[in-house]
Order: sequence, then structure tokens, then C-alpha cells
Amino acid sequence: MDTAAATGLTFRDATDADVDALVALIESAYRGDSSRTGWTTEADILEGQRTDPEGVLAVIKAPGSRLLTVERDGAVVACCQLEHRGDHAYFGMFAVSPALQGGGLGKVIIAEAERHAHETWDVTEMHMTVISAREDLIAWYERRGYRRTGKMTPFPYGDERFGIPQRDDLQFELLVKPLAQPAE
Repeated sequence: MDTAAATGLTFRDATDADVDALVALIESAYRGDSSRTGWTTEADILEGQRTDPEGVLAVIKAPGSRLLTVERDGAVVACCQLEHRGDHAYFGMFAVSPALQGGGLGKVIIAEAERHAHETWDVTEMHMTVISAREDLIAWYERRGYRRTGKMTPFPYGDERFGIPQRDDLQFELLVKPLAQPAE
């Protein structure tokens, strides 16, 4: 049985017309009081914006990149970025509507993203970066087969396009998951 169909989800590439809805979704999942409805909030560690229309449009337009838009009953309920980077794909900009978090939707979406990246680009790994202070989120990804690498990159302090940090120890950790081996 098709899991996406069983959950009433449709997946499609985002278009320019989706930008405002996607920015609203991403912001609602990570910032401000609305994000506290779900469990993926970053409101305690970051204020300000998570993304903006220019950032979302850049992902939509970038070569080798796609912003998967997930709909249920015609409404945008989730999204994720997939970017082809040689032998691996990068997974980012993942957001699920806070009102729908905790019901298994994220598991279905990440599995579909992994399947899609593997089948489309024949990649052997999925990479992502997560704020290392987000232990609950990292644990969720570990339950999906991702492993911590210990490779850190600095948070872009001073660039409010990524938010206004509420602490001085933020950094991103690379998480990696092997995907099915490429066809020979």
C-alpha cells in the first residue's frame, strides 16, 4: 500500500505561487507562539524569522534542488528541501504544520523524501544539519536511522535572516543516513 496515499497526502514540487504559504508554514513550525503547538519549535533558542520569501524562492529555483510541498485535502501541511550534492542529497527546510505534529506525518514525509532522492539522483546518503542544542529533534532523526557525525558548523550569528539567537552556543551538527545502495 502507498503510505502517502494511505495518509491522504500528495507530494509535488513547489512553485512560485506557493512561496507565501510555505513561508507561513515554516515560520509556524519553528518560531513564535504558534510553533509551541507542535514539538519542533525553536522559539526558546531563536527569535525573529526562520526564513523569508527570498530564501524559499531561492530553494525552488536552485539547480539540483527541489522544495517538496505536501498537501492534504488541497491544503499545504508540510514541506522539505532536497538538494542533489554529488553522491548524497541534502535534506532541509523540513516543516510540518504544528497542529499535525506528533501523529506520524513527519515519518511518512522523510521516508518519501529519502525514496525520492535515492530514485531520482541515485545517491547513497542523505545529509542534514540540525542545531546541536536540539537534542529532542536529533533523537527523532536518530530513530529514523540518521547518525550524529560530530562535524559542526557555526551558526550565522549576526545574520538575522536566520533568526536572532537567544544563547551563544548555537552550532549545526551534520547528521547522515545511508540510503539503499545505487543500482549497478
